[in-house]
Amino acid sequence: MAKKRKARARPARKPADQVATSEGRRNTLKLLRNAGIAALALGSAGVFSVNAVRATIAEQDLTRIGNGTPAIVQIHDPTCALCTELQRETRKSLRGFERGTVNYLVANIHSEEGGAFARAHGVGHVTLLLLDGQGAVQSVLEGVRRQDELEGHFAALLSAG
Repeated sequence: MAKKRKARARPARKPADQVATSEGRRNTLKLLRNAGIAALALGSAGVFSVNAVRATIAEQDLTRIGNGTPAIVQIHDPTCALCTELQRETRKSLRGFERGTVNYLVANIHSEEGGAFARAHGVGHVTLLLLDGQGAVQSVLEGVRRQDELEGHFAALLSAG
């Protein structure tokens, strides 16, 4: 006698239009997710850029000299590698000081105001002028200096004022 085989239950297949619809939904959701991530990234980059521009504008506002807060003014040429290195070391040094205790300003020698400021003080680029709260020069630091050396000069400026 031949044995009877039991028929296997086969899973029901979705009609082709249902498969296409669910794949279309998945693709749409992926697209929306990716667009959301891209929008968040672009928005963050925009905020960062706006803040960077504002900081640069504030740093170049030499009218803040003599406002009662000591100032560190870098005579700066943006095309000069040594100036950029000095700027990087200066910014690292200033992280150790409480915000608002000193103004860090940049006199760009290529701007009318920055060039006039450098000429008035008889200094060239790659130079830091340390000024008291009334705008009087307390110290002139020429050339690239390292963070630890700058911190000592900045601390002396703040303790004198």
